[in-house]
Amino acid sequence: MPKSQFIDPAKVRQSGKIEFKDIPVNQYHKSIEEEKVNFSKEQFKDIYHDMVLIREFETMLNEIKVKGEYQGISYNHPGPAHLSIGQESAAVGMAYHLDEKDFIFGSHRSHGEILAKGMSAIHKMDDATLTAVMQNFFDGTILKIVSENHQGDLKSLARRFLIYGTLAEVFARETGFNKGLGGSMHAFFTPFGVYPNNAIVGGSGDIAVGAALFKKVNQKDGIVVANIGDASMACGPVWEGLSFASMDQFEKLWEGAYKGGLPIIFNIMNNQYGMGGQTCGETMGYDIAARIGAGVNRDSMHAERVDGYNPLAVIDAYSRKMELLKDKKGPVLLDVLTYRYSGHSPSDASSYRSKEEVEAWEDQDCILSYAKELTGAGIASIDELEAIKADITELMKYSMTLAIDDEVSPCMDLVKHPEIIGDMMFSEGSVDKMEDRPVEVNHPMEENPRVKQIAKKERFAFDTNGKSFSKIKQYQLRDGLFEAIVDRFYKDPTLVAYGEENRDWGGAFAVYRGLTEALPYQRLFNSPISEASIIGTAIGYAMCGGRVIPEIMYCDFLGRCGDEVFNQLPKWQAMSGNVIKMPVVIRVSVGSKYGAQHSQDWSSLVAHIPGLKVCFPVTPYDAKGMMNTALQGTDPVIFFESQRIYDIGEQFHEGGVPEEYYEIPFGEPDVKKEGKDITILSIGATMYRALEAAQELEEKYGMSAEVIDARSIVPFNYEPVIESLKKTGRIVLTSDANERGSFLKDMAQRITELAFDELDAPPVVVGSRNWITPAYELEDYFFPTKEWLIDAIHEKIVPLKGHVVTNNFTNAEIIRRSKLGI
Repeated sequence: MPKSQFIDPAKVRQSGKIEFKDIPVNQYHKSIEEEKVNFSKEQFKDIYHDMVLIREFETMLNEIKVKGEYQGISYNHPGPAHLSIGQESAAVGMAYHLDEKDFIFGSHRSHGEILAKGMSAIHKMDDATLTAVMQNFFDGTILKIVSENHQGDLKSLARRFLIYGTLAEVFARETGFNKGLGGSMHAFFTPFGVYPNNAIVGGSGDIAVGAALFKKVNQKDGIVVANIGDASMACGPVWEGLSFASMDQFEKLWEGAYKGGLPIIFNIMNNQYGMGGQTCGETMGYDIAARIGAGVNRDSMHAERVDGYNPLAVIDAYSRKMELLKDKKGPVLLDVLTYRYSGHSPSDASSYRSKEEVEAWEDQDCILSYAKELTGAGIASIDELEAIKADITELMKYSMTLAIDDEVSPCMDLVKHPEIIGDMMFSEGSVDKMEDRPVEVNHPMEENPRVKQIAKKERFAFDTNGKSFSKIKQYQLRDGLFEAIVDRFYKDPTLVAYGEENRDWGGAFAVYRGLTEALPYQRLFNSPISEASIIGTAIGYAMCGGRVIPEIMYCDFLGRCGDEVFNQLPKWQAMSGNVIKMPVVIRVSVGSKYGAQHSQDWSSLVAHIPGLKVCFPVTPYDAKGMMNTALQGTDPVIFFESQRIYDIGEQFHEGGVPEEYYEIPFGEPDVKKEGKDITILSIGATMYRALEAAQELEEKYGMSAEVIDARSIVPFNYEPVIESLKKTGRIVLTSDANERGSFLKDMAQRITELAFDELDAPPVVVGSRNWITPAYELEDYFFPTKEWLIDAIHEKIVPLKGHVVTNNFTNAEIIRRSKLGI
């Protein structure tokens, strides 16, 4: 526990200096003669083969893009091709010691890493395992294609499988490794331990850390490699990933088998350039990228610069660094020096580089240099090496011929199956636990002090006479969340939860109070204040097979993890061809009282992003049931909670909140109050203000309002709303989100389309003002109130006899505000 770690002022105020460990630079100097004790002749030649395989694959793509043909085979490929010609030895050296249990993550320039890791896995897999992988992947579709007319052993068939599956994916074919939905920049193949390659520079920097966390928490074999470019060292996700991976708690607070560092290598594929910028001397200040390790932890991340133009130097470095990871001394940083001859992409003329520089590196080409060493040491003759190259060229011609054949390798048919991509956006799984093994907990659930306390609470807010129980006696919304979450911790051994102040505080809003006593540190812990790494690591954790609840303390902080929430979390399921599942439930609290940067409702932003489920329950019954649903599923969920109502009791579900497990399906709005004259549809805690307005409408104006709580907004079933409109003919929509661009507007438009004939007046939206959120004392002038709702009804829908408006909802005012952008 952190409180046991006494920070002694007498020690920390002493004078001294920080000393850094030496960081080795290009220290490998062995010859092939010296390495003969470590490699057989076949292994030396395999290294050469894999380097040439990558070079020819990339050369093929380059010629297709530049010339429109390869080896006389014509093809127009309009998609991207970020090539790594020149970097082959760095990729092969990285992958040499890795098997299918080791995971690599990459960037938009990762064809070489896919092939290197794939070939390494093929070399190491036994025939039965390799056969099973190929037979089971997409029901053997790729295997059937490459098996036809194949002559040779199983390993050569697997090589065909790898090259064809990757190329078909690059060409957006349904027979590709990800059904063509990933493409060049996102291709991967998890059965060989190749995990998603990321088109966002540095995007894998924190996701890969989550994969290492998964291995550590679930005691899985293997390591994780985050292949990132030197230019990504300026990116937030990389720095936040480095910070998360280096947390002291792994050494100081985690216990037993879980004690020790994460099994991850940050592998900088240092090709000297970031698109058109030269990292050393122009866009960076570190001079040698390995220097960065010194600023991260006391071990300087065991950082080292390695000559990536020598595959044996990289293999040697990996051999040493993997031993450190086995001893739980990670993370590790490797600066692998390499060079790409081609531009950022074929459209890049490399005008920012001199011809002399490119030629100087080509003169020391990694493949030519290694070939010269092989022949000089008597490992292989020139004819043998030429035969390897000729064989690979034939393989590329064969693979390309198949991959561009529309009969053999079709693209997805969106004419015949127009909803095929839509059907892949969500996995719609229902899984009690992601792995079938015992859970690690500190005591039986019934012994938990919070569980005992909740058992004594009143699970309905009112007694038999309709009198409200005191707050302290009521079962609250936070209790509903807790019951669902603690239940899942006792079911799913992979489940972890983390975020800022998650453990010893019991969570920022006391939802987790009681979990600290129930769970060992590796299942519930505090993260750095780095929202990008909180969500990024959760993505990596989930895509490797775990379930996770990351918490974003305030909705406003979603901006700090924007790429992870908007560009990573929602997309990998579909981009994988549904190979990957994403059971991530992000808890997000929507605040008030704290001003402009802590009090915003950004539910509309995430609802706009395809691939996310979004819910916002506002009663204890709904909170428990919907959290159960979220945690039973295998899709990413943004789970909004309002700080206004954590302590509210259950007022609607007769009998109170059930003790037993139950689920509430996403997408089904709930009528919280029946009425016949007007419908009020609310999102979030504004529902309680809608109820206040409904009461006043009935008492003062004789108008019966039906109040519908959306509960979730993606998905959403409009049928109950349409049924309500058949009675009322009028509707007001309200939430705490800013009115402009809110999801309320989307709903209003849908309702107009779907229920035009039922409407007696246009739908009216009442959201928050398009201002900064002011201080608590001024919130009634910013967030919707019952008075706002009644004024809007009076002005925009139906006049209320005797009503005096206090808020301006006239057309003239709407036009004025719009002109001003407020």
